[in-house]
Amino acid sequence: MRIAMVRRLLLPSVAALMLATGGFYVLGDGLAADFPSPQRGEGGLQGRMRETAGTEFAETSPHLPFGHLLPLGQKGRRSGIGDDGGRGISLLPAGGEKVADRPDEGRDSGFAGNERLPLTLAFSPQAGRGDDLSAVEPSVSLSRPDLSEADRAKVTAVTRPTLDFSKAENFEAMSAGAATSIAPVNQDSFSQPSANITFEEEQGFHLGNALFRKLWVSAPSSTQASDGLGPLYNARACQTCHFRDGRGHPPEGSADATSMFLRLARGPHTEAEKAAIAAHDVLNFPDPVYGRQLQDSAVPGLPAEGHMAIAYREEPVTLKGGETVSLRRPSYSVADLGYGPLGADTTISPRVTQAMMGLGLIEAIHPDDILAHADPDDRDGDGISGRAAIVRDPATGNTVLGRFGWKAQNATVRQQSADAFAGDIGISTPASKDSHGDCTTAQTACLAMADGVQARLGDTEAPDPVLGLVTFYAENLAVPARRKASFSETLTGKKVFYETGCISCHVPKFVTRRDAANKAHAFQLIWPYSDFLLHDMGDGLADGQSVGEASGKEWRTPPLWGIGLTRTVSGHTFFLHDGRARNLTEAILWHGGEGQKARDRFADLDKADRQALITFLESL
Repeated sequence: MRIAMVRRLLLPSVAALMLATGGFYVLGDGLAADFPSPQRGEGGLQGRMRETAGTEFAETSPHLPFGHLLPLGQKGRRSGIGDDGGRGISLLPAGGEKVADRPDEGRDSGFAGNERLPLTLAFSPQAGRGDDLSAVEPSVSLSRPDLSEADRAKVTAVTRPTLDFSKAENFEAMSAGAATSIAPVNQDSFSQPSANITFEEEQGFHLGNALFRKLWVSAPSSTQASDGLGPLYNARACQTCHFRDGRGHPPEGSADATSMFLRLARGPHTEAEKAAIAAHDVLNFPDPVYGRQLQDSAVPGLPAEGHMAIAYREEPVTLKGGETVSLRRPSYSVADLGYGPLGADTTISPRVTQAMMGLGLIEAIHPDDILAHADPDDRDGDGISGRAAIVRDPATGNTVLGRFGWKAQNATVRQQSADAFAGDIGISTPASKDSHGDCTTAQTACLAMADGVQARLGDTEAPDPVLGLVTFYAENLAVPARRKASFSETLTGKKVFYETGCISCHVPKFVTRRDAANKAHAFQLIWPYSDFLLHDMGDGLADGQSVGEASGKEWRTPPLWGIGLTRTVSGHTFFLHDGRARNLTEAILWHGGEGQKARDRFADLDKADRQALITFLESL
């Protein structure tokens, strides 16, 4: 009965996806040299899709266009994904043996682990910066100690960007591998659980979701498990900033600034402070009065710190063909300061909240694969450096690779969540135990306010398992399947995206580590379109605020997966760290510094090619 219920629930989802998108790529012609024919069948490939969470999909026909699934009832075999029969998609040689079931069946792989995995053509991760793609030589990734030698070779090859834009790549529309959501496209598209977590884990996901939406109240309160808000804060719930788990926005018209805030920081004053930053013990230093973040709300009896003020100046840009685009250049200040002036050398940096999906998979990318794309000294002279953000993990004390936040200041989803609890809501957790949030020693009235710590529950306002459940929820928000990945107009735009040099920083794909903490994140072929490195984006986007390794001009490359659903989920199309770009074209035209060449190539494209590139982005 349980399987029948799941089948009834999922079949409409698959049908809706197929109708809305033209399907998604399940099985491609064998691209590896050991597959003699592009025709599936004798000597070629047979696609086998087994039951996926109780739903049966038919085998892909040898002549079905790339990016499509056959409806049930048509001739074909069934298969699953991965080397352990997991839920999703698998490519096996014709006549290949059935993969043995294992206790962790259903969660291992985003692409087949079979020895004869079909691989895409290979070229260096340095390719695609406006060069002739056909002239690029293959390269070898750094060591992956989690992989066997055979796996390492497969991963190195399968993650190299394609040279063939005539059809969708293997698994291209499954952006998050077996974790990809194939739920119908709607305003909840970023709020689905990863498709390959277990039923037991789904319970934890939904509990985490409830806590993510929980409204906190000031202390003391009769609802003792919900008090401790602030005393200074920006939001009362995680969901308030990350509405529908999507992208935040600047205050526009009657909209408030809840999903956009101002970071406050200064640089080092002394040699000891410089040494602390160099040792990764601190990222920067807070304003002496207002702390690390401007809180525009406060509990009763306490004044808020102030409010963000934005002024825009329109600047026209002319593109090839005479089309004019207006960019709005913002300037930021703080109004209604509640505790006196800001420090003379305090910098303010606006930040909109980022979309939440795919975070666990990003954490599961092996650091070696991210570091393989770094070129901090620009030794190849192409103008693209890419620097790793090395940070200290508070949980272990070790220096590790940062990959979350606009400046890659956090290494884990757990720490990113704890920092948000503390800075945005003023709630203490086991990873950030200050129960008064961002109150400073100069804010004595704030420090005198009651907190929400309940000794019978623990020594923080959100004791375990609250942080763990919210972290699990954030780690397992699914990335939606691509739309129209195989359509000709999308493929045309993909080619332009590659040839314009966008993949220099927006690296298309990775394969996550085999030893990921959560088996659902292990060995997945994912398509985030980011290198997760820091890049100098020029004076136009500079905020003047250093954060650890990141200078005032550097930003982490944001992943692009899901970007085409921003309007559907979030109701707007504001992009970049402060939402200044009102659409994707404006976002591209703001690129400077290391992104200047790609930006200029885009501006010099014919209008049809510019639109094709945007169409490709909208399919992500």
